[in-house]
Amino acid sequence: MSLVGALPFLKPRLSPSVSPGRQRRHTLPASEFRPLNTQDAISVFEIEKEAFISVSGDCPLHLDEVRHFLTLCPELSMGWFEEGRLVAFIIGSQWDQDRLTLDALTLHKPKGSTVHIHVLAVHRTFRQQGKGPILMWRYLQYLRCLPYVRRAVLMCEDFLVPFYQKSGFKVQGRCSITVASLTFTEMQYPVRGHALMRRNSEAIGFPQNSVLLLEEPIQRSESALLLEEQTQRTEPEPADV
Repeated sequence: MSLVGALPFLKPRLSPSVSPGRQRRHTLPASEFRPLNTQDAISVFEIEKEAFISVSGDCPLHLDEVRHFLTLCPELSMGWFEEGRLVAFIIGSQWDQDRLTLDALTLHKPKGSTVHIHVLAVHRTFRQQGKGPILMWRYLQYLRCLPYVRRAVLMCEDFLVPFYQKSGFKVQGRCSITVASLTFTEMQYPVRGHALMRRNSEAIGFPQNSVLLLEEPIQRSESALLLEEQTQRTEPEPADV
């Protein structure tokens, strides 16, 4: 299955039609999800640096590492843009072992069936709006369109475990990787659904290498996520989500 089959998850959401007198003066989509590229690297790093330095004292990925992964595997990244401005992002790479090791921080293993999610971050102006859970949900649904992916894994500090559990991740145990005095919990998410999506595609006459992905159900699911975030707003929310 080609990447083309997954593109509806990265399709911009169009704004409702408005009268000519009230149309926007620009042509940029109000909200757009797409893979990142090396031209986005500086914007990515600026958001990441602000989100993590104050909390952990370091970034999961430095600028050269951001460029490294956006060169090797841009299709495993996702950026959320509003009117052309990057507001949130995820960067991942492929991995080929059951558990994360130090090599997973810098290597991309093209034959692996695991996606290692290196970082999820949201611009400070757009935090406390539920964007972190929505972006993660879209990313995980997008991974279901990639036939070689069987699971997603990440490592996080303990205070972030509940956030990722809400997205469906399960605790695997203590991660073997440490950074200075920081320790991490390793979590995983099983990626399923490839066969079902192929059957749906064939049922309505789509090409076999295409995937049926409807935008309306995505929007309904995102609305549910936003509602849940609003009802749980009293809980402390990590700076990067």
